[in-house]
Amino acid sequence: MRVLIDFLYLLAGIGFCPKVIYRAVKQKRYRKGWGQRFGNIRRKFPQKQCIWIHAVSVGEVNATKTLIKALEQRFIDYEIVISTTTDTGNARANALYGDRFYVFYFPLDFSWIMRKAFARLKPSICLLMELEVWPNLVDIAKKLDIPVVVVNGRISEKGFGRYKIIRPFVKRTFEKMSLILSQTQEYARRFRQLGTPPEKIVVTGTLKYDTAEVTDKVKGAYELAVQLGIDNERLWVAGGTGNDEEQIILDVFKQLKEDETLSDFRLVLVPRKPERFEEVARLIEQMGLSYVRYSEYKNTDKRCTDKTAVILGDTMGDLRKFYSLATLIFVGRSLVPMGGSDMMEAAALGKCTMFGPHAFNFRQTVEVLLDGKGAFLVQDEDELLEKMRRCLTNSDFAHTIAENGREVIRRNQGATEKTINAVADLLNK
Repeated sequence: MRVLIDFLYLLAGIGFCPKVIYRAVKQKRYRKGWGQRFGNIRRKFPQKQCIWIHAVSVGEVNATKTLIKALEQRFIDYEIVISTTTDTGNARANALYGDRFYVFYFPLDFSWIMRKAFARLKPSICLLMELEVWPNLVDIAKKLDIPVVVVNGRISEKGFGRYKIIRPFVKRTFEKMSLILSQTQEYARRFRQLGTPPEKIVVTGTLKYDTAEVTDKVKGAYELAVQLGIDNERLWVAGGTGNDEEQIILDVFKQLKEDETLSDFRLVLVPRKPERFEEVARLIEQMGLSYVRYSEYKNTDKRCTDKTAVILGDTMGDLRKFYSLATLIFVGRSLVPMGGSDMMEAAALGKCTMFGPHAFNFRQTVEVLLDGKGAFLVQDEDELLEKMRRCLTNSDFAHTIAENGREVIRRNQGATEKTINAVADLLNK
């Protein structure tokens, strides 16, 4: 089976190679960490026992914050190492943990590379954030008697459909898992249908409620506001936006600005992917709107004096600062069929939060927020315009939505403690 898996990986690698080269040249992605991807990794403190955490990208890395804090407090004699897959995930992990932990790119799941990785890391347990279950990793860990746990486990509807097609193949891997800590009962059902024994599944809730800090202030937000000239005007932040979505948001913004009674607000656009910053900048310009790029002000003494310009958030790691200054937040990749972005952070900051009908990657969060009247869904551009107009003309309505959203977050916190207790049970066996 291991030979077959390696062969399939080889075929996939050959097919994917042109795409990797294109992205490396045109988008400056996949340029780093190739030595680590081939298993050339080194721990900082090899004399200690090791907890290996794998988080694919930025979202999964952010979800580790309360987990890692609790692990540090509970397992003080262990070294924590963190792997990521994407460049943005690696940058985020280094920003959060690089001064304390070894952060590296996840080794390719070829059997010989994964054996090399285990030999060098010698982990006592592997914690895979959300889903990242790789056949050779799980197989080698099983042979070495090393527990592998899915933490904050979830399977999107789209991903579940794909897994069902190859269920006879993935069933062998899911059977070998030590534990699945699922976000919801629905996700737990999907894990069972893919072959995970029911006794190995525990519903803990989602860590993101715990990492969504309920607060009114975010470090660095004041400085950002001063740099960009954000004062008393109302701010509409569209965060994590995707292809074709900015056009809709800018259309709505222009229509609202035509109403003189709604002229005292500004728009902040923060595209999800850095490679789209230039594209969005051109779009704003083509629509005849003035704009400023935050990258031109960040870490400088410059100050923006144009209080009407659209703000393009073309930096990484600053979305939460923008959210904390917002009056209204639209959570992107949801008016177009891209799965949505995380809306918990916006709700936890006590902001009136809205999103489109395509947030299927965050279905549980959507349901909980809508049930608690802590956010609202807009189906299309017309409804976005109508809801924005209502929020801007009825501050009590917007305030109620914001407070309900914050209360929903508070009620659903507690997954970190359940997760830590489950991990401790495995480590103390």
